[in-house]
Formats: sequence, structure tokens, C-alpha cells
Amino acid sequence: MRMLLADQGQSWKEEVVTLDAWEQGTLKASCLFGQLPKFQDGDITLYQSNAILRHLGRSFGLYGKDQKEAALVDMVNDGLEDLIRHLGQQLLRNYEEGKVQYLKELPRHLKPFETLLAQNKGGQSFIVGDQISFADYRLLDLLLNHERLFPGYLNDFPMLSAYVTRLRARPKLKAFLDSPEHVNRPISARLKI
Repeated sequence: MRMLLADQGQSWKEEVVTLDAWEQGTLKASCLFGQLPKFQDGDITLYQSNAILRHLGRSFGLYGKDQKEAALVDMVNDGLEDLIRHLGQQLLRNYEEGKVQYLKELPRHLKPFETLLAQNKGGQSFIVGDQISFADYRLLDLLLNHERLFPGYLNDFPMLSAYVTRLRARPKLKAFLDSPEHVNRPISARLKI
């Protein structure tokens, strides 16, 4: 969400919630599904990361150019959700063992995304179509977090590696990714990584 907003030239106010504050339960009880993130956009309050991303995608024209592309964007986002859940499950069970096992499985999980890139202008464009979508920001976030966890893992995925380089070079996105707010943000407060 932050990458999307920054790249689209939007400003936002963020309230960082510490794990201690969350565990007190007052804020958790006030959240519709008992979890964060919570996103306020004018008179609409949204919970659930994917609902927020889809809302931002529609609001900023980042949901494909037609229904076919919108369906493909949803498919990519759902595939990313599956991968993120799998990573979380592996790491929460036993961090070190889970990390090793996940890294062994990672090529199988990344292959569909490299295949989609290859099918779209030979990997020289976005994950779907010829304009950036909210799924591109989600994929980039996943790939950058994986780079922090598994340095060099993209060496076997030249299209994904070039994709990361290309998206990181977008001026507003680059400025955000290089900012202390992003660089110093943990991947997971629960896992302390």
C-alpha cells in the first residue's frame, strides 16, 4: 500500500501500532476483523490488505485496462496471497528450519510469476498489461522482502530480477524505497525480522 501511494504521488498519515499497544486489546477490539491494517479514505474505512489494495487499484486506475486484465490482476494478487501465507506458516512453525524449507520450495512458487512476465511482452512490461497495477506493487513488495531474507535468490529468475530493477527505478517509488521510513521497517514485527 505504501509503495502504491508513494509511486502515485499521494501523501498519507500513518499511525504505527507497537506490538505492546496491540496486545493490550483495546485497538484490536475496535477493528472490524480484530486485525490491522485499517485504512481510512474519506468517509470509507476499510480493513483487510487485499480489500484496501483493490480499492486503491480502482481509485488510481491500477486495476488493468479492461475486465480481462482486472481478472488477471486479481489472479496474480491471489497467487501472491497464497505464497505469503505459505511463507508465514513455514516461518511461524520454526523460523530457521522453516526458512531453509521455504527457500528450497521458492523456485516452484516464483515460476508462475516469471511465466506471466514472459507472456507479457517478453518480460519487458508489468505483470499484467502495459500499465502498472496494484498487483505489481504487491509482487515487488514480496520480491524485495525475499531479497532481505534470501540475498541473491533472484539470480535464477532473470525476468523477475529485471522486473525488480525496472520498478525500483521509478523515481517516486525509488525515493520511497530509499527512505528511512521504508528501509528501517521490519518485514514482520511478530517474527522480529
